[in-house]
Amino acid sequence: MPFYEPRDEGEAAEIVGAAAGRSEPLRLVGGDTMAGIGRPAQDEATLSARALSGITLYEPAEMVIAARAGTPLSEVQALLAARGQMLPFEPMDARALMGSAGAPSFGAVAAANNSGPRRINAGAARDSLIGVRFVNGRGQAIKSGGRVMKNVTGLDLVKLMAGSWGTLGLLTEVTFKVLPVQERVATLVFSGLDDARAVAALAAALGSPFELTGAAHLPAGIDGEDPRTLMRLEGFSDSLDYRIGELRKLLKRFGAAEILDGEPGAALWTAIRDATPFAGSADAVWRLSTAPTRGPALAAA
Repeated sequence: MPFYEPRDEGEAAEIVGAAAGRSEPLRLVGGDTMAGIGRPAQDEATLSARALSGITLYEPAEMVIAARAGTPLSEVQALLAARGQMLPFEPMDARALMGSAGAPSFGAVAAANNSGPRRINAGAARDSLIGVRFVNGRGQAIKSGGRVMKNVTGLDLVKLMAGSWGTLGLLTEVTFKVLPVQERVATLVFSGLDDARAVAALAAALGSPFELTGAAHLPAGIDGEDPRTLMRLEGFSDSLDYRIGELRKLLKRFGAAEILDGEPGAALWTAIRDATPFAGSADAVWRLSTAPTRGPALAAA
């Protein structure tokens, strides 16, 4: 099976245009870490963005970063971390879950709308995506968006490309807004709640003014532990002390909450982000979206 690895956008456009002329379906890959998700592509050749690598723009004061699609996500995150910044939507690393190798690519974050637990507070990847360059199915190079967030009249190609999984074109460069890393991160942990009470506790916390940046329930046995209901807060330390105290008062009917600070809490949310409790499962893994209040009944069914 042919394997194409263009070194720049112009070469990518030529490859796609030639493949279109031959009616040759292409499978688009970056780091190829999420290849097992969804229906297998009906392809005759592979087009890889791996060689389209490098950070093309970083303006810390403007909180904007752009890089070519094949740039390793870790390279982008390391640069941001060195300046005390982060991608706000907390993209998942699917390698443990999928049993894949390679390195997650920056373009795939946009292509898969790859978002983690902070989505409830900061929005999905598409909400921070402000610019794209891509090659469409006719081999035409297209640019949409730029370095600032704007209101859009007409077709918003930037948001359209987010989550399109390569069906609308090969992303060659993406631009995201970033945010400062928070001074402190703390997690409230309620133990022993069944699914229904856990969802009630999470709903009460999310409906409060105390700004959760993560909310999750781990049922009994999901990771070898008793049931745990988790609520993450971020911000300045004094603010967190106040919000934690108020949440404890609000949720006292659900029991006493343990507080996790620092690395233990960070490791727990990384495991939730990456769905690592399901890693190595012999069964299919499904992600189902439903109203939170219907979650317990759906899980039971």
